[in-house]
Amino acid sequence: MCATCGCAGDEPAGHMHEDGTWHEDSHGHEDGHGHEHGGRHDGEHDHGQHAHARTVTLAEKVLARNDTLARENRVWLRERGILALNLMSSPGAGKTTLLERSAADLAGELVVGVIEGDQETALDSDRMRAAGCQVVQVNTGTGCHLDALMVRDALTKLDPPGGSVVVIENVGNLVCPALFDLGEAHRVVLASVTEGADKPVKYPHMFRSADLVLVTKTDLLPYLDFDLARCTADLGKISPGVTVLPVSARAGEGIRPWYDWLRRQNAALASEG
Repeated sequence: MCATCGCAGDEPAGHMHEDGTWHEDSHGHEDGHGHEHGGRHDGEHDHGQHAHARTVTLAEKVLARNDTLARENRVWLRERGILALNLMSSPGAGKTTLLERSAADLAGELVVGVIEGDQETALDSDRMRAAGCQVVQVNTGTGCHLDALMVRDALTKLDPPGGSVVVIENVGNLVCPALFDLGEAHRVVLASVTEGADKPVKYPHMFRSADLVLVTKTDLLPYLDFDLARCTADLGKISPGVTVLPVSARAGEGIRPWYDWLRRQNAALASEG
């Protein structure tokens, strides 16, 4: 899991700045014997089996702690009638462009707040503020995903109004974000036609966790060797019953079904209140 890529530790390490940005604190990870990872070990002590057991235990602890915080986030959101979406994809699949258009087209109908996750910079936050959204930037440093603690602190800073929509734009990555519940109501995964039709097969856990899959940048289909039927069929095998919507945020193709899906989810949540 995420511990293998080095972005998970025993305790979440970071802090929220006054401007609403989260920054990961720099720190070393020890291997249980007082050594930094990557450091030299003197002697011939073979502790591979012990290290493996510790990694598995650590992974379980990290996920268990995260799940507890995610449940708390979910309760907090539902009590306020706030629809939270976890938006995930590989880098460059079009998450921010989709959000920009959605915020502009739905202005006056839905209040959209955004939690922006990136390793560095506030470039996407600037774009979303220009689109009229309240935004909190979360910079993860070396971390490859958001976790429930980061989202909890970001929600406190964002302070979204009741009945609004909060979109959590996760760090671009098709692996680790799928493992971490953030307290969202629904998971929306983007697959760009520029990435190739095989992504659902190569990254099944991500797409299996999705409530909705948006196949993005469809305006480029005439210029690419992308088999939309194959991609849709593979998604049906990996996640039977998942909703798949082809969409182009720039050209506006298929954008209405996406808005209708948003409206239905928001109305369903409101009816529970």
